[in-house]
Amino acid sequence: MNLMEQMHAANESLHGRHVLTWLDYTQSDVSRLLASAQHVKENPYSQSMKGKTLGMIFEKSSTRTRVSFEVGMVQMGGHALYLNSRDIQIGRGETIADTAQVLSGYVDALMYRTTSYEKLEELAAHASVPVINGLCDRYHPCQALADIFTILEIKGRLSGLKVVYIGDGNNVAHSLMILSAMMGMEVVICTPEGYEPDEELTDKARGLAEQYDGKVTIETDPQRAAWKADVIYTDVWASMGQEDEAEARIQEFNGYQVNADLLDQAAADVTFLHCLPAHRGEEVTADVIDGPHSVVFQQAENRMHVQKAILQAVIGWK
Repeated sequence: MNLMEQMHAANESLHGRHVLTWLDYTQSDVSRLLASAQHVKENPYSQSMKGKTLGMIFEKSSTRTRVSFEVGMVQMGGHALYLNSRDIQIGRGETIADTAQVLSGYVDALMYRTTSYEKLEELAAHASVPVINGLCDRYHPCQALADIFTILEIKGRLSGLKVVYIGDGNNVAHSLMILSAMMGMEVVICTPEGYEPDEELTDKARGLAEQYDGKVTIETDPQRAAWKADVIYTDVWASMGQEDEAEARIQEFNGYQVNADLLDQAAADVTFLHCLPAHRGEEVTADVIDGPHSVVFQQAENRMHVQKAILQAVIGWK
């Protein structure tokens, strides 16, 4: 199947569907989206979204999510509408169900960056247009697709690679674990005791790994986890909404910093990833994130390219 055939196949398989978690999709779906993302990265400007509008509801602050979706729509000839939850009626008590039905009459798709997966599910249940998860407490699917796309660009393959995530077992870890397992990779989630990823999602990821010849391991020792890693990934120790836990988490995550000593355990050509924003001197040292193994800004840019591929698939393109 050539590139254009893969892109059309991706559009057929995702058209009109919600993108809440990659658990709803197959390896084939994701592979086609990755091919589409490569095409739109090489050909950024089109009229594929001409006359289309994306409504973007934000309950949490954002740099990469807002700018990448908005610029991506503009580059494809469409329009993105920023809707801060405090500025629309959902912030004054209108139900999510009513908001979903009203906005469905105005826009072609909705992106929701929210505090709760349950809210996302409710919006999707009542919307008649595709809903894309821009981040929630449980998943961060667009970030994970950008991560996998970046690894594919750097390494030239996915299957068989060892990806090690060191830090909090949060939404980023969940989506990375699921997608890495689906793509036949070995993924190690390394966290202190008590901060492991959700057990149910870990079981589902292990099921995917069994299906697609991947592997999922939960580890507590960073040095052991990083051994011969092809990719090392980290995130902040205290995410948005956890600021009151920051000091306690610094103590709990002592020893989980990604630094030069940890990278020495990995493969010589190890790639370093971080979803950003980063706290240099906490979860990662400056010499690592700003060093030769780091591709964090390529990774950040790729958010836009994979999201454009998603939008073209779920809304439809010419």
